[in-house]
Amino acid sequence: MSTKEQQKLGKTLWDIADQLRGAMNADDFRDYMLSFLFLRYLSYNYEESAKKELGSDYPTLDGTDKRTPLSVWYAANETDVQEFEKQMRRKVHYVIQPQHLWSNITELARTQNTELLVTLEAGFRYIENESFERAFQGLFSEINLNSEKLGKTSPERNKKLCTIIQKIAEGIADFSADSDTLGDAYEYLIGEFAAGSGKKAGEFYTPQQISTILSEIVVLDSQDPSSGKKKKFDKILDFTCGSGSLLLNVRKRIKDNGGNIGKLYGQEKNITTYNLARMNMLLHGMKDTEFEIFHGDTLENQWDLLNEPNPSKKIEFDAVVANPPFSLRWEPNDTLAEDFRFKSYGLAPKSAADFAFLLHGFHFLGTEGTMAIILPHGVLFRGGAEERIRTKLLKDNHIDTVIGLPSNLFYSTGIPVCILVLKKCKKQDDVLFINATSEGNFDKGKRQNSLSENHISRIVDTYKYRPEHIERYARRVSLEEIEKNGYNLNISRYVSTSIDEVQIDLKAVHAKLALLNESILANTEKHNEFLKELGLPTI
Repeated sequence: MSTKEQQKLGKTLWDIADQLRGAMNADDFRDYMLSFLFLRYLSYNYEESAKKELGSDYPTLDGTDKRTPLSVWYAANETDVQEFEKQMRRKVHYVIQPQHLWSNITELARTQNTELLVTLEAGFRYIENESFERAFQGLFSEINLNSEKLGKTSPERNKKLCTIIQKIAEGIADFSADSDTLGDAYEYLIGEFAAGSGKKAGEFYTPQQISTILSEIVVLDSQDPSSGKKKKFDKILDFTCGSGSLLLNVRKRIKDNGGNIGKLYGQEKNITTYNLARMNMLLHGMKDTEFEIFHGDTLENQWDLLNEPNPSKKIEFDAVVANPPFSLRWEPNDTLAEDFRFKSYGLAPKSAADFAFLLHGFHFLGTEGTMAIILPHGVLFRGGAEERIRTKLLKDNHIDTVIGLPSNLFYSTGIPVCILVLKKCKKQDDVLFINATSEGNFDKGKRQNSLSENHISRIVDTYKYRPEHIERYARRVSLEEIEKNGYNLNISRYVSTSIDEVQIDLKAVHAKLALLNESILANTEKHNEFLKELGLPTI
């Protein structure tokens, strides 16, 4: 399916969501809409695999028969069902009962069947708890089909669900059900719901244009970015992964370049967003063995996988990306002061956990890897504990690039943000500053500013080729100069976007004015001579 068709599908689904959610806020309706889209994908994938598994035994029904082919096969082959499901668990890693398949759910919706709500709820519970080991556990835990937001009574809720599901089924009927198509539609919807959620969107969504910059940077060779993208990545981490879009963007860049990834790792504190991320991975055709998303608090390091104090056993990642919550208040304590992530640098202040997030990710970065993190500009110049952390990172030559982005790129905040690129082993002993905040480096919108493909390419190419100096845009700055500035990384100190005032030569201007004055006097006398001849008053 072409990009245009994928966008059309996304828009179709968003229009349906916009029409049907009524008084329900975007966050609540998002969870229903995306869960139904996910069920549709799982069902289609499962039925296609069942066709291959059963071959000629897979029932063929005429157009008037509204049963699902699998329900017919189950009824006729009760003794073989257990072995069939065992094979499906091995091959597609999950099982869906015939009555819970999207094709049956949509038929219940079309006929306004009073059993739809009960059947759908049972289907979600079965997929979560009995489908396959741990992959889907709790996946639909935040979907409350008995919420009064859907209706005050059970019949009202059933009717509302029938309408929503029928509209979705009609809207996507003419589109492909493959993972790329539905995955892209899912991403489109996440973006649209984020736009409708305002400040809450920062919890789960990184705008695609910024996600692209981070992704393009971390897949380049860390020692020599100009040599291009690396082909093999073992592990990639996003420790505040939200809906997983940033991880998937990195994966796409690597796959499009013909490269391979061992596994994606993500961590997310919000349970609803954690479920969104897992759905997002599966919906993009990833097997449960190809990713691991953990539900827990990053700052408290609740993930056992990352809580290994022995340096020789520590897990390390080839690339680390993150868009953590900006200037989050947190509660550092004596235990955290001794934490292996922070011990060498000190703790970030209570008022802003930005450097705590950065140090967490940096601790797990491999020696040949690249880390790119989005942070508020304050981390570049704030004093106190943050200054001490920033100074040590600079003295140890770990900060590679500072990229300043314009304001109003995010749904969650209007402040300008920066991207910090960090490395454990750096060749250069300078820092590259890119100042993309001035007009001409972004497209100005009424509510939201944006970056075009050309703007993004300019940023990535500047990072890639690391020029000495681009007037009013970029400059490589020595650590000696940064030290003279008190380890302040305020971008405008090093790359000013202001245009120098034109120098005026006052002597030359004075001489020119004198000549003009002489010319005026001479021409006035000549003009007066003509006026006298004509008998007219002179001037």
